[in-house]
Amino acid sequence: MENPHEQVQINILSRILSNVERLNQSVSTLNQELANINRKNNNLEIMGQICENYHNSIQFNLDTTGNRKPPL
Repeated sequence: MENPHEQVQINILSRILSNVERLNQSVSTLNQELANINRKNNNLEIMGQICENYHNSIQFNLDTTGNRKPPL
């Protein structure tokens, strides 16, 4: 005797597998985009450190030479 719910269960499992495959593809795409964003953020972080070091160097030189003036 054949299980009357077998075909329904097979269809449900098929839909679940299809949805999981699409979810995996979406997560993979999301991971790639996050990796790109992280790479760009690293570049921004390095640029920020360069600017901060430059600012500190200027402040040190102004203090050393006595040319530092208060902000207007």
